Amino acid sequence: MFKKIIGFIDGVFFEMKKVSWPTWQELKGSTVVVLILSLILSMFLFVVDLLLSKVVNIIL
Repeated sequence: MFKKIIGFIDGVFFEMKKVSWPTWQELKGSTVVVLILSLILSMFLFVVDLLLSKVVNIIL
């Protein structure tokens, strides 16, 4: 069992060496994009929810 665990850990370290990690600038840029798109999506969903609730109140 310990051989399997050690083999797994060795495999993880081997695969992690192949990973292409982003630079600090790329990471900051991606974070800004995610935050902006999350804000836009939340505003859109707020407006749609508001409109749908108004329509349901008018119908009922």
